[in-house]
Amino acid sequence: MKKIINDPNLVVQDMLKGMVSANPSAIKQLPETTVIVRSDVPTVNKVGLVSGGGSGHEPAHAGYVGKGMLDAAVAGEVFTSPTPDQVLEGIKAVNGNAGVFLIIKNYTGDVLNFEMAAELAEAEGIKVEQVIVNDDVAVEDSSFTTGRRGIAGTIFVHKIAGAKAEQGAALDEVKSVAEKVVANVRSMGMALTPCTVPAAGKPSFELKENEMEIGIGIHGESGIERKEISTADEIASELVHKILDDGVHGPGDEVAVMINGLGSTPEMELYIINSKVNEILNEKGIHVYKTFVGEYMTALEMAGCSVTLLKLDDELKSLLDSRSEAPAFLV
Repeated sequence: MKKIINDPNLVVQDMLKGMVSANPSAIKQLPETTVIVRSDVPTVNKVGLVSGGGSGHEPAHAGYVGKGMLDAAVAGEVFTSPTPDQVLEGIKAVNGNAGVFLIIKNYTGDVLNFEMAAELAEAEGIKVEQVIVNDDVAVEDSSFTTGRRGIAGTIFVHKIAGAKAEQGAALDEVKSVAEKVVANVRSMGMALTPCTVPAAGKPSFELKENEMEIGIGIHGESGIERKEISTADEIASELVHKILDDGVHGPGDEVAVMINGLGSTPEMELYIINSKVNEILNEKGIHVYKTFVGEYMTALEMAGCSVTLLKLDDELKSLLDSRSEAPAFLV
């Protein structure tokens, strides 16, 4: 295993320290926790947004903490949900007496721990609402989930719900717009190589030199098919058509597109994927309003990508375009 780390058991704390050092005016770390918060929290009479999950998906989730997006992100160990007590600390830190909204990816550990933290917060008089993101169309259930997984589409929920909260919307209004995003966002990914969790010291799965996996999850969970590597156009076509087959996006729609790298995919290759994705959408009569290409939700050093489509209306377009000062999503 070759990694630029110190102690494999301290990678999360070392990473968080480095993130704060790089963005001291925007974020800070709560003492004795793995919680990153906006430097100005809590904001009085503003809904606080909290997300998080296992580390190894950077810039998710702490990279999306900042004005216009999240108020706090709670980091678990690599590919492991944060504990309820850590999530509770995040909730309490961002509570500005307008309620707190949780954005949870649909993984069993995340759902259980965030919901337990919400119950503890409500026992302390904090009103909490939540949304569970399940944008992955690849599989209905996996080793980590009941139902569809939450993957890169989660970033659109962070952005749009964060913008709504920044406008001073009430807790139920933030929840409503987040649910609208979840209903209209779909994603699917693929991988060329596995990744290695530092504490494990060996790859989490194996792929032969000429193999790729279609529909893989962001922790290396198996997808729908393992087969020989094909061209970028064929990969893009397979991912997009699987998303379109879900029936959410169709002719006449406007969409936001996200071409997301999983950690080791050059931007050159992501842009090649994007070219074909745009071509297919144009052929289908689907208008691309805005495109995002880069690393938004990774899987350590996994090579591969995911495609996300979000169907937009006027409200979602306006919120997507709103100002964000989060270090990983500056608008």
